[in-house]
Amino acid sequence: MKSIWIVDDDRSIRWVLEKALSKQNLPCRAFGSGKEVLSELEHDQPQVLVSDVRMSGLDGIELLRTVKRKHPALPVIIMTAYADLDSAVSAFQSGAFEYLPKPFDVDRAVELIQRAVDESVRESGEEEAAVAAPEILGQAPAMQEVFRAIGRLSQSTVTVLITGESGSGKEVVARALHKHSVRANKPFIALNMAAIPRDLLEAELFGHERGAFTGAHAMRRGRFEQAEGGTLFLDEIGDMPAELQTRLLRVLSDGFFYRVGGQQPIKADARVIAATHQNLEERVRQGLFREDLYHRLNVIRLRLPPLRERREDIALLARHFLAKSARELGVEPKRLSPEALRFIEQLPLPGNVRQLENLCHWLTVLAPAQVVKVEDLPLELREPAAVQPLGGAAAPDEPQRAAAAAAPALDWAGLLGQEVERRLRGGEQDLMEAITRRFEATVIGTALRLTHGRRIEAAVKLGLGRNTITRKIQELKLEEE
Repeated sequence: MKSIWIVDDDRSIRWVLEKALSKQNLPCRAFGSGKEVLSELEHDQPQVLVSDVRMSGLDGIELLRTVKRKHPALPVIIMTAYADLDSAVSAFQSGAFEYLPKPFDVDRAVELIQRAVDESVRESGEEEAAVAAPEILGQAPAMQEVFRAIGRLSQSTVTVLITGESGSGKEVVARALHKHSVRANKPFIALNMAAIPRDLLEAELFGHERGAFTGAHAMRRGRFEQAEGGTLFLDEIGDMPAELQTRLLRVLSDGFFYRVGGQQPIKADARVIAATHQNLEERVRQGLFREDLYHRLNVIRLRLPPLRERREDIALLARHFLAKSARELGVEPKRLSPEALRFIEQLPLPGNVRQLENLCHWLTVLAPAQVVKVEDLPLELREPAAVQPLGGAAAPDEPQRAAAAAAPALDWAGLLGQEVERRLRGGEQDLMEAITRRFEATVIGTALRLTHGRRIEAAVKLGLGRNTITRKIQELKLEEE
C-alpha cells in the first residue's frame, strides 16, 4: 500500500496524525505546505491525501483542485475549522472524499482515513478489472445463462423472443445479440410498438409510397427496409395491433412485404428479435395475440431475470451507472457507502435495472457529498413501505403497476427546492448559474442518452432548435458522449 500524505503548516497536527496512523500500521508522510506536495506528486502518489484548508501559500482548496485534475481517483480529505463551513462546501464541490472538522477526535480521524484507504484500494482494483466495460453487466447465475445463450446464438440468424419485466434490459440484450452475430456490420433498428400511434405503425414498420395517404409527400422506407441485412428489434410486441400482427406474420412466413400503397413485393432480409414484458401465452388465450404469430416469434426464448433475482449484481451495476452519469455531466463519480449499498440491495426496485440507473443519475445530480450515505437517498426510498426484501416483490403479472407505485416517482421540483435551500444556507453564492447549468446538462444529457446521441431527434423531443441544442451541447461540454 502507498503512504498516506498529511499536509498542514501546523507541526502539532502533523505530529498527532503521524503517531495515530503509525499505531494502526498505516504508512504516512508529512508535508508543511501544498507546494511541497505538488512537487512530490511529480515522482510519487499517495494512497490518500489529508490536507488542511488554511495554509500559507497554496491553500487546501487550490491544492485539492490541482490534485484532482491530475489524479481524479485519489481520495482527498480536507481538514477545516467548525467556523469555516464555507470551505467544507467548496471542498465537496471540488471533489473531496470527506471533510474533517477541527478540533477533531483522533480515533474519528483515523477511522475516516482508513475508510478512504479502503475505498482507494477497492476503486483501483475495480478500474484495473474493468478497463473495457462489457455491454451487459452481471455475475449472477441467471445472467450467466443469458450470456451463454448469446454466445450459442452468435452464429445463428434465428428469430428470438426476449421476455422480462419492464426495465430489465431487453433492448440491451437485443443489441448484444446483434453485435455478436454475423450481421454485426449491418444496421440495428429498434421500434417500440407501445410508443407509436396505432394509425402510424404500419407505415412506420413497412414504409409507404408517395401519395399513399394524406401527408405522404414522398416515398419513405420503413424499419424493415432500414434494417436490410441487419437486425430489426420489435420492442413491446404484445402491444402490436391485431391487423398489424397479420401483416407481420405474412412477412415472417413468406419473406416479402409491401409498402403502404405499394404494388411491388419487397424481400425482407432482416433478423427479427422481439421483446415483451407481457405474458404472451395469456394474451393468446384472451384472443389479443395471434397464436400462429406467437409460435413464429417464439423460436428461441430468452428470459431476463428481474433485479430481485440477481441482487449480487446491484453493486456492480450501481458503480457502472454512477460512473456513466458522472461522465455525462462532467463531474466526479459519486460512491455509495457500504451502508447505502446494503440499503439499496434490500429495496424491491420493481423498475429493475432502469430504476437503478435513474436512481444513480439522481444521486449524481443531487446527493450532497461524494460518498453517498443512506440519508442522501431519495425520501421515497427511505420510507418504511419502500424497504422490503427483494424476494417479496410484486407479482410478475403486474410489473408496470408495481413500478409506478414504488419506482422513484420523485417530486423533482420539491427536491430541487430542498437542494437550493441547502446550498443557500451553506453560504453558496451565484447559485442561479450553477443550478441552471446542472439542470440543462441533466435534461439534454438524458435526451441524448435516450436517442442514442441523435441530436436532431433529441432537439425535437425537447422542443429545441437544432442550432440551440448544438450550442448547448458545446457550452455544457456534453460533446464527448
